[in-house]
Amino acid sequence: MAIFLLGFFILITLINILFFIGYFSFASAKESTSTSTPPVSVIICAKNEAENLKDFIPFILEQTYPNFEVILVNDASIDNTLEVMEQFEALDHRLRLVNVQNNEAFWGKKKYALTLGIKKAKNSTLLFTDADCRPESKLWISEMASNFEPNKTIVLGYGGYLKNKGSFLNKLIRYETLLTAIQYFSFAKWGIPYMGVGRNLAYTSQEFYNQNGFATHLHIKSGDDDLFVNQAGTQHNTAITFNKSSITRSIPKTNFSNWILQKRRHISTAKFYKKKHKFLLASFYLSQVGFWILLTSLLILKIYWPMVLGIFLLRLIIQYTVYYKSAKKLDEMDLLWLIPFLEVFLIFTQLSIFSMNVFSKPTNWK
Repeated sequence: MAIFLLGFFILITLINILFFIGYFSFASAKESTSTSTPPVSVIICAKNEAENLKDFIPFILEQTYPNFEVILVNDASIDNTLEVMEQFEALDHRLRLVNVQNNEAFWGKKKYALTLGIKKAKNSTLLFTDADCRPESKLWISEMASNFEPNKTIVLGYGGYLKNKGSFLNKLIRYETLLTAIQYFSFAKWGIPYMGVGRNLAYTSQEFYNQNGFATHLHIKSGDDDLFVNQAGTQHNTAITFNKSSITRSIPKTNFSNWILQKRRHISTAKFYKKKHKFLLASFYLSQVGFWILLTSLLILKIYWPMVLGIFLLRLIIQYTVYYKSAKKLDEMDLLWLIPFLEVFLIFTQLSIFSMNVFSKPTNWK
């Protein structure tokens, strides 16, 4: 029995390590040197985001890009979001508004509102972000747009979260976001892109129409970003950018219940991914769960504990090497010393979210 547990632990750890080694494809990647400058339409869909729009729209308008417009989509807000948008529109000719009324067939569906925003755009290069999101640099549009080439119609960027040094929840949210980015950037480098984040995502209108928009998953509440990339992304048409000037950061949740609700919506879309993506993601997650359960069990039972500790340290060194390189690229270095604790907490939080989603459906996006 002891030998069996040790052997299973070694197997699970090897699977985990293979994924970390695979993630080197992003961690060791070099930045693009392209200088493409197509006209860009920045699209921001907002529902009850009046205060955030006041704070963050100026960051968009300060971009140094030579040719861009901003499409503000009011998704049937009940606060004064529309009034705030109209005030900005009156001050800057680059802003254009789409006011979405409640529609019985598409009520509460962000994908419907986004589709109207895309149809309003006059440029074929579309760049998406959220109302509570700000670019880290005045070169954000430039960095995202420069990755478009004749054969590159989708660009995945990093959408991080603003830092709150004294908050464990903030670090957990940013760690989960970092890990997700490592995965979707690495998968894209492997030639099997599976998702992007709507806080920092770009694609061409031609790609959107080639895919018939969101038609295949319009009935699903979330997934305007990850399900679209999962459907449309290929090894040939998808580019990634991780230059610090291309990063955006959003306001994170400040209590666990709101964050759990947000993650329930996000995780609920994963079952609609392609089978190969689901297999790889599930394999990595289960190898993590198995590693920590077996590690704890073997140490408590004192089964070959010196060897078990050696295996743990080997995994930790490889993991830290990959995460260090990735965190340095994405400016998340303060998370490194907490990685083992954040990893364990996130794994079992996700397990509880999976369980909750089995018994009840998450609510709409707003």
